[in-house]
Amino acid sequence: MQIRDFQLDRRLKELTNHRTVELPAACYETTISNNVNGYIPLHWHEEIQLIYVTSGEGTFQINEEKIAVKEGEGLFINSSRLHMAEESRQNGCVYICLNIAPHFLLPDELYPTYVFPYIKATNLNYLFIGTKHPWQNNILNSILNIQLLMQEEPAHFELDVFMLINQMWKELILNGLPLEYDEGEAIKQSRIKQMINYINLHYDKKIMLDDIAQAGQLSRSECCRYFKKMLGKTALDYVTDYRIQKSLVLLQKSNYTMTEIAYEVGFNSSSYFINKFRKRMNMTPLAYRKKLLGS
Repeated sequence: MQIRDFQLDRRLKELTNHRTVELPAACYETTISNNVNGYIPLHWHEEIQLIYVTSGEGTFQINEEKIAVKEGEGLFINSSRLHMAEESRQNGCVYICLNIAPHFLLPDELYPTYVFPYIKATNLNYLFIGTKHPWQNNILNSILNIQLLMQEEPAHFELDVFMLINQMWKELILNGLPLEYDEGEAIKQSRIKQMINYINLHYDKKIMLDDIAQAGQLSRSECCRYFKKMLGKTALDYVTDYRIQKSLVLLQKSNYTMTEIAYEVGFNSSSYFINKFRKRMNMTPLAYRKKLLGS
């Protein structure tokens, strides 16, 4: 099952409850283009995430870094990291997404030594999982096995899933990066989240660059550098993109006019909204609504 329009809170934290009835873990098959945005928008969650690309190629961004992951390859994304995904060449990228609560990785007695330092390490945002080494293939095969176990739910499958997760985590910590904690890097990640949080709280009102910079306790120039480095766009471009993202949900409701939607998401005129929407989505809001509603 794919979540086409997962909900985020004001801090971009995903609100999906990533678990089954029995386990604090969940496994989804995701087709990037099926998301309501046409891509997986920027978000974060406390669960670690393991990805296995089964078709096509996706570009995944974790904090400010981008990495291409092709069919047959995978990716580990650490807890609480901002990330997003899009198709690399409109090739129908499909991937298995396995989200696991950190406390489920190992028993409580081992958590302080073998989990906590790794999810807090500032140099361990992600780890590419290719196919050159046996440990990488072990992890990729485990993701596939866990997906099958969760789909079929044979007797005692919870134990099998737990043991596979334990083994994957061992492979990751034995073959990952040396642990580092950089206070400056942690502050940088906190500040970008604070500025994004401000935008997400006030997107429907007038937002100035000074407002965003103040939310991150930065100067205007530093604010611009943060957004350019970490998101590849200006702060005000992010505001526009976020407003368009919010408009997509309203466009699914045929009782909203274009003018109402424009003002609801913070644009000061319907013509400006339509112009920005066309540039971002390669179609007008009305064409998007007709395509979505099949009319």
